[in-house]
Amino acid sequence: MPDHVSIPQAALAAVGRPLPDGVTLRRLKEDDLESAQALSREFGWPHRLEDWRFSLAHGQGVAALRDGELVGTALHWPWGKQHATVGHVMVSPRMQGQRIGQHLMHAVMAGLEDRTVLLHATAEGRGLYERMGFEITGEIRQHQGSATPAQLVALAPGERLRPLGRNDTKTLAALDAISAGMPRDAMLRQLLADGETVVLARGGEAVGFSTVRRFGRGYAVGPVVAPDLASAQALIGHWCSRFAGKFLRIDVDAASGLPEWLEAQGLPRVDTVTTMVRNGPLARGPAVGGWALVTQAMG
Repeated sequence: MPDHVSIPQAALAAVGRPLPDGVTLRRLKEDDLESAQALSREFGWPHRLEDWRFSLAHGQGVAALRDGELVGTALHWPWGKQHATVGHVMVSPRMQGQRIGQHLMHAVMAGLEDRTVLLHATAEGRGLYERMGFEITGEIRQHQGSATPAQLVALAPGERLRPLGRNDTKTLAALDAISAGMPRDAMLRQLLADGETVVLARGGEAVGFSTVRRFGRGYAVGPVVAPDLASAQALIGHWCSRFAGKFLRIDVDAASGLPEWLEAQGLPRVDTVTTMVRNGPLARGPAVGGWALVTQAMG
């Protein structure tokens, strides 16, 4: 498991203005996840209970409750000792406009002051995050739909796609850390164990990979780690063909060149979120790129 950052008890008290009558904050627990999943459905999120469990297994969260009912959440995921991501920030529609989201964010950010923190913001949350010191660094496009066999992408001479090998885990974790700009070993190991993985090999060396797993309405592709656009397309195209006729989702950087290609593969853009960083930038490696997120929340 990653090095968890404790959420100080003081941070779970009201921050700034008093919380609305009857609303309290406490640590998010496993027992809360069914309620969190039900609340996320109110926003049209596709997350299954298993997806929420995956999220909490690698991070910590804060729950907002009113009369014992869950009315809001926020989670953070510490990666190593210098980085973190924040996500799953939501407040029940009937409780919005009372600054509960602000209190949740201050609580979940406690202990992360010296870290570089990444999040992906909706239009509604962007103003709050900017006031908390986050800066806009880009945009993420969500593509999804019924997968169709992908157009063939030619790899560079000496490159090929192959199945995951029993000795690949350490190398792929290192590639993921470089591409994401933060170490995520425990999460990646679970993805490799629970999902399916294809490796981009150059000679005998792994230089990229992509995973696919059950998520939401069907399957999600990510992360995708590759040295260039063509090899990223080949890695994604492998899953488009492998899961033809099934529901497939992928979240990619708007400036990567992938959105236009995904549209041509029959995976239309359905949503856009803003990439924001505090205490940035992220130090991502120039020789290998992260072409798709694991999730918008976790990065």
